[in-house]
Amino acid sequence: MIRTFILFGTVWFLLFSSAKADSAHRDTLSIGITQFPSTFNPMIESMLAKSYILAMVRRPFVAFDQSWKLVCFLCERVPTVENGDAEVFTFKNGVLKGKRGIRVTWRFRKGAKWGDGQPITVEDVIFAWKIGLHPLSGVANREPFQRTINIRKIDERTFVQTLNKVRFDYNQLVPDPMPAHLEVVNFEAPREYKRRTAYDRDSANPGLYSGPYRIAGIVSGSHVVLVPNRYWWGKKPHFRQIVVRVIGNTAALEANLRAGGIDYAAGELGLSPDQATSLRRRAGDRYTFIFKAGLIYEHIDFNLDNPILKDVRVRRALAYGMDRQLMSEKLFRGLQPVANTNISPLDQVAASDIRKYPFDPKKASALLDAAGWKRRDDGWRYNAQGERLTLKLITTSGNRNRELVSEILQAYWRRLGIDIRLKAQPARIYFGRTVRQRQFPAMAMYAWISAPESVPRATLHSSHIPTAENNWAGQNYPGFRNAEMDRLIEMLEVTVKLDGRLPIWKRIQQIYAEELPALPLYFRANAFVIPRWLKGIRPTGHLNSSTLWVEEWYAAGERTVTDGGKTGGKRKRQ
Repeated sequence: MIRTFILFGTVWFLLFSSAKADSAHRDTLSIGITQFPSTFNPMIESMLAKSYILAMVRRPFVAFDQSWKLVCFLCERVPTVENGDAEVFTFKNGVLKGKRGIRVTWRFRKGAKWGDGQPITVEDVIFAWKIGLHPLSGVANREPFQRTINIRKIDERTFVQTLNKVRFDYNQLVPDPMPAHLEVVNFEAPREYKRRTAYDRDSANPGLYSGPYRIAGIVSGSHVVLVPNRYWWGKKPHFRQIVVRVIGNTAALEANLRAGGIDYAAGELGLSPDQATSLRRRAGDRYTFIFKAGLIYEHIDFNLDNPILKDVRVRRALAYGMDRQLMSEKLFRGLQPVANTNISPLDQVAASDIRKYPFDPKKASALLDAAGWKRRDDGWRYNAQGERLTLKLITTSGNRNRELVSEILQAYWRRLGIDIRLKAQPARIYFGRTVRQRQFPAMAMYAWISAPESVPRATLHSSHIPTAENNWAGQNYPGFRNAEMDRLIEMLEVTVKLDGRLPIWKRIQQIYAEELPALPLYFRANAFVIPRWLKGIRPTGHLNSSTLWVEEWYAAGERTVTDGGKTGGKRKRQ
């Protein structure tokens, strides 16, 4: 399921407003990222820039750690059937009579509070569940909420979640709490919730946050200021203040890093591998370099409502018409391998026996001819009605890799006689409207970042196509409709044993590679360029950002900050 700025203005602003990297006392940290979130509400939209920041100010019940193991954050222990906190049962009455469900018992960590001192309670979980259930709330993925049919309070720290099916991922479906004492009033008109949420209208309210830091101030499109949360119940964070600065151009981001305008360029949203490789040759003594491969799938969504792209022969022609292997070798030095489907080889459910698209211009041309697009003397292809084969490719602006890849693809496909028009948009607009509301007329390039063995219901099931009627809920942005895929996803979720799921996963990947709802490009590696004085950053390679462990970050030799945030300040697709 992660935006254009003026280069020189951004650079000089940061150089004069940030502390120097070699400051004698490092109690502040300045992080550079390339995108600004379209919203800070945790439940609306899926964008890496948002989740990167929110991981420092909120705590989920569970998440995958750096070893790709599911661990607790807000809960006392991960519920499992084996430890007795999850129980399979049979419904005795109602519409589910005779079917099996599962009850999962959750218990909050002792002392868990919101940033205004209010205890985090079961009511906050129930409220989040209600938001996710509502058909007009605009939540990106409603599926987990719909599977929960009851949340029963045992005491202030304990509740039982009842799922209507026995799913293999039953302990990953709990709604993370939302601050009911602040947000209930804003949810009175669910269709308007995105515009009324306090996360965007009152972002500095401490009561919105439950992590080691809280948001103290936001300058839209520019930066976010974080300070320690005085009611944080865990290990005290080390920095008095963290400033997350948005530098939408990766070249400008590198310039700021080298000049000391920022301390650290976020690995998840920072420099490309080629930039990091070049920087290592020039300034390797200043930084620690980590190239983390992971579950990051760069691809191009096809709008399958486009009459040209409805024809799978055209989609396959586009796949055969580009040399992804050469691009991987020349652009990324092999650090970012070619993707043949949507599942990374690093995931235990990846399949190898699937259709592949090696570079084959002759086959691509034959497919276009068969689809009725004939090349004329001017070099372009036209259909029988005289319409030129023209497609628009949109992506995020300021990302040097994406802009370069777009230009290379344009050159490849124009050799086939396809007129490719390129457009780049600031990520906030691109993800907040263009992709989310399916406003890309033909193709949209971006990346999905997933958890290990992440069920693709929200992105591939036909019931999750965003529309105006469902307030743009769902992440099936291509508009992919395939009855077998729907059945396989539903079967996958209820197959408990991994050995039983593997053949289902294989068929899902075969359909994906055959039908091409999206065009696989490559699996990304994130480049972490960390100043040598900054310690504790551990890349994950999956959905949960390294910032989820921000309280482990520290400046070598510096003391721990324990002022509880009294130093103040003002008020996550990629």
